[in-house]
Amino acid sequence: MTENDLSAFKALFGEAYLKCFGRTMDSVMSETESRLFCSKVLDQTGLSIGWKSVKNYSLFVMGSQSARSENPSVATLDTLARYVLGAPYTTELKRKAEEDHFPWWFMYLEEFGQAPAETVNRVKVAILMISTLAMLTVFGLCLYHYSNYMPPVFSDNFHNLAPASLETEGWFVQAPDTTYWNKRSSSPGQLTLYTLKGDNWPDSLNRQGIKNLLLRKIPFDCFTAEVHLSDFIPREEWQQAGILLLEDTTLTGKSIRMSIGYNDFFGGYNKPREILVQAITSLGKGFNKPEEIAHKTITYADSLKKYPEQAKMLKRSALRIEKHGSRFRFLYSGGLTDNSAFNEVVSQDFDMQPRYIGIFAIKGFKDSASVVPVHFTFFRIAGESCIN
Repeated sequence: MTENDLSAFKALFGEAYLKCFGRTMDSVMSETESRLFCSKVLDQTGLSIGWKSVKNYSLFVMGSQSARSENPSVATLDTLARYVLGAPYTTELKRKAEEDHFPWWFMYLEEFGQAPAETVNRVKVAILMISTLAMLTVFGLCLYHYSNYMPPVFSDNFHNLAPASLETEGWFVQAPDTTYWNKRSSSPGQLTLYTLKGDNWPDSLNRQGIKNLLLRKIPFDCFTAEVHLSDFIPREEWQQAGILLLEDTTLTGKSIRMSIGYNDFFGGYNKPREILVQAITSLGKGFNKPEEIAHKTITYADSLKKYPEQAKMLKRSALRIEKHGSRFRFLYSGGLTDNSAFNEVVSQDFDMQPRYIGIFAIKGFKDSASVVPVHFTFFRIAGESCIN
């Protein structure tokens, strides 16, 4: 490779890393990162790169003293360029038959300002023809196969909570509290979070934040998501746990929160303390008053003391959110078994496109409330058609 080609390769690898992880590469990639990188490239392009090669490339790009000189093949460069530039999905056999001149690498070189003019002109024509054909093909296949389309589904029973496993599955933790995050496996076969001080509710005296917020990206415009909890009975204000939908990870954008929680605040009215399902929407920065769109009492705290058997209805709890266009539907299930039926709590339109979904446990900004464990046993999100 020429010096110019090496410079382009380094820039290309950096862009691919940024696209994959959402941040600039500032250190040599680990084996876990390398494997995840290769997996995402394969998912988008249909083409594979070896994880060991990727790790070596990161050594080279970061200028490590232990790095050897790298000379990636044109096929590898083309694969990385396809990933960065959003090329149509293909396979190794199809690329060999139709694009053995590796047009996407030369297109990247053009954007980098280094490709020969003759090569660039030939590549432009080839890519225009390929892109047009690909769009027509995809459109036709979508129309023909739409009725048989099976949406992608992700589920997790939280049997493996090792950092590498969570990362491979697409999870990442925000604002980790080392003491309590290290206790996430305290109950085998479950994810255990704790009702730590914090909230995404705007507060003039406290900074918004949720410790040990477990997040993942939402790759769908429309979806159904649900989470299952075991033996969670909140007993102090504002202990709660559930699902959080976010526009961004700063907690300052639009959001929707659905949770099982404890409430003994009724604005001066004397009402029995309750355990409830609550759903709240927030318009984000500049709007300091979220809207409670659902407030469904499950049981009363005093009733639990008097009739302990009522706790059975919280033995297995589940929350579900369905999104179709701007319509959100919220459902709750509770009982002794995992197969208790869901019941609708509320449906409402809300102008928001969630990009992240999180699992959380908090006690608001109440210092006096106890820190208690919350056991999550299952999570699932499935893409849905936005066409009713």
